[in-house]
This record gives sequence, C-alpha cells and structure tokens, in this order.
Amino acid sequence: MQNTRVVVTGLGVCSPNGVGVPAFKEAIESGKSGIRFYSELEKLNFSCQIGGMPLISEAVKAKYFTPLQLRNFNAAGILYGVAAGMEAWTDAGLKIDEENCDFDSGTIFGVGTLGVDKYRESIYKVDEGNTRRLGSTSVQQTMSSGVSAYLGGMLGLGNLVTSNSSACSTGTEAILLAYERIKNGKATRMLAGSTSDGGPYVWCGFDALRILPSKYNANPTQASRPMAADASGFVPGSGAGALVLETLESAQKRGAKIYAEIIGGTSNSGGQRQEGSMTAPNPIAVKRCITDALKDAQITAEEVDVINGHLTATSKDDLEIKNWSEALDRSGQEFPYINSLKGMTGHCLAASGSIECVASVLQLKHQFLFPNINLQQINPEILKVVSENRIPRSRMNLEFNILAKASFGFGDVNCCLIFKKI
Repeated sequence: MQNTRVVVTGLGVCSPNGVGVPAFKEAIESGKSGIRFYSELEKLNFSCQIGGMPLISEAVKAKYFTPLQLRNFNAAGILYGVAAGMEAWTDAGLKIDEENCDFDSGTIFGVGTLGVDKYRESIYKVDEGNTRRLGSTSVQQTMSSGVSAYLGGMLGLGNLVTSNSSACSTGTEAILLAYERIKNGKATRMLAGSTSDGGPYVWCGFDALRILPSKYNANPTQASRPMAADASGFVPGSGAGALVLETLESAQKRGAKIYAEIIGGTSNSGGQRQEGSMTAPNPIAVKRCITDALKDAQITAEEVDVINGHLTATSKDDLEIKNWSEALDRSGQEFPYINSLKGMTGHCLAASGSIECVASVLQLKHQFLFPNINLQQINPEILKVVSENRIPRSRMNLEFNILAKASFGFGDVNCCLIFKKI
C-alpha cells in the first residue's frame, strides 16, 4: 500500500433514534432509544412486535427525490441510503457537478436485504397478470446495487460504484474497502456506508428463529439489552450510515473539516470451522481479525482506548468480550472502555456497522462515550473479564486517541477498523 493517509470528512445517518447527524448525536449522548411497537407485526402474529426504523419526514424525501421519482417508489433501504449518503457528501463540503463525471470519487455502499417491499408489490402484480403495470423503476428499486447506482448518478461519481454484502459486517466492510481503495491510490475520495430495509418481510426469518425478544412488546425501549444479565435476544432494526473518506492531502488542500483518521483495519472469515457456523463466530478468526487490524494500523494493543463492539444482546455477548480480552491481552481495569449502540437502535443488520461507525467517529471527534442503556445488571460472565467501570452506563467525557470498531456477521465473517483522533 502507498503511504497515503485517509481521513473522514463527512458523516450522514438515518437511524431509528435520529435522522441526520445533529439529531443522531443528541440521541446517542442522551441515551435515547429508537425502538417502537409496530401494530403491523402484532396483526401478523409476530412474537416480537417491536423494532427500529428511521422516521423519515416528507421534507427529507422531497429534499433528495423529485415527485416523479417518488411515484411508485417503495424501497425504504434506498431512501435511507440516499438520505445518509447525500448528507455525508454535503457535510464534507463537496459540490455536485451536474455536467461532468468525477473520476476521482466513487462509492461502496453495502446492502443486506434491499427492496423487499417493492419485490412483494411486484410479485402480486405479476401473479395477477399485470406485469406491464410494474413501472419503469422496479428494477433499480430491487437490484442489489440499487443504492450505489442511485448515489452514483446523483453525485456524478466516476470511480468505483458498487455495493458489497456481508450480512452484519457489511457496513464496516464497505468502509474498510473504501479506505483500502484510497490507500492504494485508486481514488481520492469515496462515499462509504450501508443500508438495510426493515419491517415484517425482512425481520420474519429472525422471528421464526426465535432469537428476538418477545417479552417487551409493551415496553419497547427496554428490550435491547447488550451485555445485560437478562438479555433475551436482539431487537431488529433498519436504517443507513455513510462516511466520506478522502486523502489527508485532498482534505487539507480544500480546507475540509476532518472528523478522524482511519489508520488500519482488516476483514476475514472463520470458515464456519472450530466453533464457527452460519450463525456463530469462530473465536480464532475473531481474535485474528482484531490483532491483524492492529498490525495493519501499526499500533499496539495497549494503545486501544475504546472499543465500539458488535454486542447484539444475545448469548454471544460474553464470548465477544472474551475474544476482545484475549486478542488484546487486556482484562479487568486494563480493558478498554467498551459500548454498544444497539441498546438504542436495535440491530440494524447490514446497516449496523455503518451507523455504528458514524457514532464511533462522533465520539472520537467530540471526546465522549455514549451510554450502554438498559444495563441494570451486567452479565456476570462479562464481569469475570472486564471491570464494571469500563462499561459506561451514562454519558462520559473522555480524552482518548484510538477507537477500535468491529462487526461480526452471519456466515462467520468479521471486520475491524481502527479510528484515530486527528
């Protein structure tokens, strides 16, 4: 790799607890939950009748889409991704050339399940023999690269324009891939992020697996409980997060605001071997992912000040903590501070990594830690490894330099990024 420094100059977010960076920052600082009860899930006999979906106003839709584009539009994931991506681009102070293609800029914008509601609508029309009534945008609303295609056209991007997909690691991986492309001298700037649809047709499989909490339908904001002794499963969510990455030289040349620097990262797979499976991580691979990320960043384990974990409020939370401890060879009072956003947003699936990276960068830039909410009693297995005061339960001011962010996904895939204050 070339000796090119890569920095974050723009942020955008559509989260269950806040649409737009200012609202999102306020929400995470105050520990505001975006988990809500959905009557549609009750009508469909879901066990878990709660979830997290961004509240998108008509004003936001009108800001990014024309009335013609919104006709027959039924793809929430694209809406989330476009809103987050365009906000990040604007936040970075970048202009849009309406005539010429920008060959120095591209996007890697990941997806998990995209266009499900449009697929359902289309299937009904096809089965009724009304194929010609599908409309002219049904393909772009349902293709996996739909969100990157929309953003590529709206911004006139001429570099790599693509979508990755690696389950819950998707967003963090998209940012890593964009970082590596700039580091290798193949782009000056990249819009990186991910998006995920929500609702019954995305969440149904998880409800069928009985890995979602069913006892909090009357108290939705209390349901998502990462690291808690009484955690009973992840709350499903949706949304999008986006970061503009560019060379430090480019950012300085145009006088851009800089949020943080990415100094390294890596991704790998556990191959569904040892203890790994389609739904469970291979601890050997997780620990290797963390240590290889540190090597790539050329830092020691002792330099990690804060961890933003994957931590989904399942039985695997204590295993994740154990893996971090063994990878860093740090425990007790020496363990870094650690938090999980999912108490406030639920698990936003393919969008989780990118939304959590936005939260991570905001913490690093503004020198605070957001609270781990719904954590009245920490899992005793976790307390065997980590001192309780390393798991903040209220907003905390902290001067720190290095934050490690990791995501782990179905299929036994892992990704870890290292962010540094600048």
